[in-house]
Amino acid sequence: MRKQFLILLFISCCLFSKGQLLSDSFLIDNHYRTFHFKKPSQTNSKASLVFILHGSGGSGEGIMKTAGKLQAIAGEENIVLVYPDGYKHFWNECRKAATSAANIENIDENSFFNRMIEYFISNYQINSDRVFAVGTSGGGHMAYKLAITMPERFTAITAIIANLPDTVNMDCIEKKQPMPVMIINGTGDPTNPYNGGEVIIPGTVLGKVRSTDQTFKYWASLDGYKGKPKKINLPDTDPTDGKTIEKFTYKKKGKPEVVLLKVINGKHDYPNDIDVYLEAWNFFKRQMHFK
Repeated sequence: MRKQFLILLFISCCLFSKGQLLSDSFLIDNHYRTFHFKKPSQTNSKASLVFILHGSGGSGEGIMKTAGKLQAIAGEENIVLVYPDGYKHFWNECRKAATSAANIENIDENSFFNRMIEYFISNYQINSDRVFAVGTSGGGHMAYKLAITMPERFTAITAIIANLPDTVNMDCIEKKQPMPVMIINGTGDPTNPYNGGEVIIPGTVLGKVRSTDQTFKYWASLDGYKGKPKKINLPDTDPTDGKTIEKFTYKKKGKPEVVLLKVINGKHDYPNDIDVYLEAWNFFKRQMHFK
């Protein structure tokens, strides 16, 4: 019996070590900023770096559970996935009206992300020309901020269930640099209104956002696109969820790609017809030649 127990313990330790979760932090303006990542299974240099950004009130370890399919192929795809923690569970993104401590204390997110990028360049030899961010809800707003304020460090972003702040609520200095962007939003979202307006989260004020169409147009215009995007309907792989996805794409040789996945009847959640993280990674791979 003791021998069987020791064998099981040995197997458990081996499995844990293969997927070892590492955490680290930086002291920035007297605040410890933490982040988490699975130790890469191989030591290939020039890996892509992908930040997975949690929503308002969440955590890095919490959002990790939703990215399991992408994490499972990280080794073969040569990706390092990083799950940072917002300050007191929120990000200091571009919404002026936000009442979170991160916004009120004007937490320096740009220094945090710059430090993390340099950390992974130094310790894991990631490719500094292949740095990406995919964020959900408040994390989507943080991804927008990265593209708006430090586009020189990022190759592309994906924002899920998030629209840009409206012009009155915009609190970031916009560099307005062309950037590949993918947006995944639901038409029935009660929190991030597809057609714009007040963001509704009980107990928290976040102000108004633009419509999804205006957000899509913002990025398309920066990339020099005019006219109508190409539209296709994605396969309805889960007819039971009541959702379908329309894909709108601006794509032209020599220009960054801009994509909107319009989730018909989608709420403030992920559609079942696709894995949003695998979709984001496939989008990111198509953009790697822009840096």
